[in-house]
Amino acid sequence: MKEEVLSIVSGIFDPAMKLNLMREYIQSRTLRSLHESEAFRSLSFVGGTALRFLYGLPRFSEDLNFSLESGEGYKPELWMKKLKNDLFLAGFNIHLSWNARTNVHKAWIGIEDLMKEAGLAVLSEQRLSIKLEVDTNPLRGAVLEKRIITRYALIAIQHHDLPSLMAGKIHAMLARKYPKGRDWYDLLWYRGHRPPLEPNEVLLQKALDQTEGEGVKHASQWKQWILKKAGALDVMKLAADVRPFLERQEDAALITSEGIRSVLT
Repeated sequence: MKEEVLSIVSGIFDPAMKLNLMREYIQSRTLRSLHESEAFRSLSFVGGTALRFLYGLPRFSEDLNFSLESGEGYKPELWMKKLKNDLFLAGFNIHLSWNARTNVHKAWIGIEDLMKEAGLAVLSEQRLSIKLEVDTNPLRGAVLEKRIITRYALIAIQHHDLPSLMAGKIHAMLARKYPKGRDWYDLLWYRGHRPPLEPNEVLLQKALDQTEGEGVKHASQWKQWILKKAGALDVMKLAADVRPFLERQEDAALITSEGIRSVLT
């Protein structure tokens, strides 16, 4: 409810943290609506927000990403209609658009008034925005799991397992033209587990073959390719990029050349 999210952030003075918490609340409401629509019979939850909601990644994320696992029962227009109505009934001034013209179907969710009422904007028209994406032609090879989580509401979610999520992250890091601080922070988080996590190599190899050419890069050598990328990084820029999204902003200082090498060797 609108009053609930405003109450949650009422005692928060850091603007970045306030925005993160507000966005996460809308993300949770969106996932709950999809759960009620039985969307997770067709979809699996992936990406950084999945890492946070399912595995406790101490980093906030902006978007909601999904993979279409089965076309049976895929009714995104109906789901978006219900989501818009659910958020409206919860007291939000909601704008929602849907685009299905490419393989990646996208929704843009915008909430008016909320930023102003939370003290983050002067004009009521300034929106809190979330992008929702569904990859309708994903690579196969991910391992699917199901679990129930509590994040402002009970939500049953189908998702990729951790090694499969890690494969997507490693591929993104290798494919991106410009490094993102959140990618390198997430790498430290994955490899900070004991024992350190390894990516789903079947899924990673398919992704590399698709973007690099078949057999050009081998998934088993992912650490070597990441280390090569790491050699050209400006770690200060990476830390500054991810800092506003961290639960503990001081953790951005963990992104160092030495730290990256230590988790890969």
